Amino acid sequence: MEEEIQPDNAHAGRPKKSIVREYAEAIIIAIILALIIRTFVVQAFKIPSGSMIPTLAIGDHILVNKFLFGVKVPFTDHIFFSFDDPERLDIIVFKYPEDEDKDFIKRIVGTPGDRISLRDKVLYVNDVPTVEPYIQHTDPSVLPSALHPRDGFSPITVPPDQYFVMGDNRDQSLDSRFWGFVNREKIKGKAFLIYWSWNREKTNVRWNRLGKTVH
Repeated sequence: MEEEIQPDNAHAGRPKKSIVREYAEAIIIAIILALIIRTFVVQAFKIPSGSMIPTLAIGDHILVNKFLFGVKVPFTDHIFFSFDDPERLDIIVFKYPEDEDKDFIKRIVGTPGDRISLRDKVLYVNDVPTVEPYIQHTDPSVLPSALHPRDGFSPITVPPDQYFVMGDNRDQSLDSRFWGFVNREKIKGKAFLIYWSWNREKTNVRWNRLGKTVH
């Protein structure tokens, strides 16, 4: 015996939800989904300074993958599980060690176990000079390393679960040279896309930057 198929109006006699209630439920669901995505998957950030020029410009709006480096227990920095570890050259967003209410963005130049040093503006990793086509220097002078760490410092080894980061705009960046390492648990995610870019000085959109991958 075949089962009866109910017509579309089979529930016509039941009370209908009000339009207001339907809209309210849809809005609540959308908010919950947005919070889940923002907390665990992807978050948008705006670049406020020039420390990552030329890779990232002031006014760039970027997307950051928060899922890649680990799902965290809500409202804590404890990593529940992770899919990958941060690698050298990754551009990451993290909590500023000296004020965790602020988010910074820099490039990883040293991972756990790496031996890092800087000599006359040249970065050495494990005693090998690096080639960094993505950076810029705005000041040709070299500051004595004994007085200032901007252009030089003695070899240091990156501790476990720590990362050494620097801005691509090397002479105009507040980074690990000045305040030390970034803890693994303080990393929020990896930048991967510029979805909007606004030139505040010229008051126009930088169309050539939209959709550009971050690396």
